Amino acid sequence: MSTRHAVADGTAPKTDAARSEAVAPGATERGAATARPESAVVAEPPPEPNYPRWRVEPGTNVDLGAFDPDEAEHYRSKKEVADELDRQRERIRELQTRLYAENRRSLLIVLQAMDTGGKDGTIRGVFQGVNPQGCQVWSFKAPSSEELEHDFLWRYHQKAPARGMITIFNRSHYEDVLIVRVKGLVPEEVWRRRYQMINEFERTLTLNDTTIIKFYLHISKEEQRHRLQSRLDDPSKHWKFSSNDLKERVFWDDYMRAFEDAIGNCATDYAPWYVVPANHKWYRNLVIARTIADTLEAMDPQFPLAEEGLDQIVIAD
Repeated sequence: MSTRHAVADGTAPKTDAARSEAVAPGATERGAATARPESAVVAEPPPEPNYPRWRVEPGTNVDLGAFDPDEAEHYRSKKEVADELDRQRERIRELQTRLYAENRRSLLIVLQAMDTGGKDGTIRGVFQGVNPQGCQVWSFKAPSSEELEHDFLWRYHQKAPARGMITIFNRSHYEDVLIVRVKGLVPEEVWRRRYQMINEFERTLTLNDTTIIKFYLHISKEEQRHRLQSRLDDPSKHWKFSSNDLKERVFWDDYMRAFEDAIGNCATDYAPWYVVPANHKWYRNLVIARTIADTLEAMDPQFPLAEEGLDQIVIAD
């Protein structure tokens, strides 16, 4: 009997369910290995900067008040970290080239923050010089009428990274458990069950060889006030200011609770959350750059094997 006929009449051999279940966790275990990259690539831990201290352990009840947004370890200035930041950028550039050439796996980076938290500045500061062919940024605004006709994850899945790519979500699927909760756009029974849906979505990406890192850029309310005022004081920055920023600022405490719950519910072994102190932009950039560089190194992308005999080829005049 041919395979075609066997499938058509339902007599094809069935896949053993237990074996199928046993295979799937293996992929998330591989994801978990890259979720703690320092264990694979740091010879003498802790690394500098000590990014693992900002990683949220699964099952943690997150209290953002316990994280000091002014923390900068022993670093004191932008000038002091400049050379080290350049080294981490160079590592990212080299490893991104290998990831793109390998064309088997991908990296998704999620950036979340309050307004003025530094998402755009992080992208500029960390990915300087990265080949744009292998790196893509997606910013998510209010969903369109078409997007609202689908499940809330539909539009994000379409923008997930292709093989060989680094994709950055500037805001992300987490907006659907943040602003919708704070503003009461959907009932609690809807946004609360989305935590599990997000975990399953991220697990699906991991099973398909996408490594995920998520960063919450943690600034203080006073630092946000300072940054908003600086936009008002400088006419060249007026385009960055919106009166809506002041309306959102009123809900600061509500957003803190929403972020705490989102991070706590969705910090997993395969898609970790980092709460990065971000009042000092230079420290924020250094921590995130080192985390990404170490994660890429732990992924260990490889150039494809070259064709045999290339050393015998001479290009004719």
